[in-house]
Amino acid sequence: MSMRFEGKTAIVTGASRGIGLAIAERLVTEGARVVITARKKEALDEAVAALGGPSVALGVAGKADDAEHQADTVRQAIATFGSLDILVNNTGINPAYGPLVDLDLDVARKVVEVNCIAAVAWVQQAWRAWMQEHGGAIVNVSSFSAVRPAPGIGFYGASKAMLASLTELMAVEMAPSVRVNAVAPAVVKTRFAEKLYDGREDAVAAGYPLKRLGEPEDIGSLVAFLLSDEASWLTGQLVVADGGLKLAGAIE
Repeated sequence: MSMRFEGKTAIVTGASRGIGLAIAERLVTEGARVVITARKKEALDEAVAALGGPSVALGVAGKADDAEHQADTVRQAIATFGSLDILVNNTGINPAYGPLVDLDLDVARKVVEVNCIAAVAWVQQAWRAWMQEHGGAIVNVSSFSAVRPAPGIGFYGASKAMLASLTELMAVEMAPSVRVNAVAPAVVKTRFAEKLYDGREDAVAAGYPLKRLGEPEDIGSLVAFLLSDEASWLTGQLVVADGGLKLAGAIE
């Protein structure tokens, strides 16, 4: 394994488990120090221990859309590890399932607040505290449902499409010192996506040309590439990671 991120510090939101933790693990393996966030301190403490302890990882508990939590996390990252070179906006919520005509609009507003507005807020914090002067790299975690209709989770997909659009805008505005890209995973085997495959994994995977669902590590390695200098001529891109599903038709 290379040490592409030696001497660099990353914040990864929503990283006590699943895709976020896999991203943090890959960054640490390649030399980074990481600050991870989530709502529950106990889960963060476990994740920090799994990542290698306080010499390489710090957990800061709070809600992703809370401005004080955002500012405190950025302050702690710079105070503890000396920089803030990388930001991964991984936090996302999907509290509603069903057709748009039945969607609770208060729930819809919360989805946009967490999945989109909070991502912009984290970028603003990182930019003002470090990246405007020193540069950096950002990856936003979107979703396959942003590029193909996904009945039942349609508004979640719409929020992730907005995040993909924001990624393009950020890439233009923050260039050339900061690169901003996004990834769009299809179904990855996490607790967050469990309802999409639980009890029928083989049947769901059969619709994918590669005949399997994603693993968190699949996304961790992709995000690490986009954050690395090996991707230094990529910005504003939405990279779909879907086991070929886009070639096979709309998600079911």
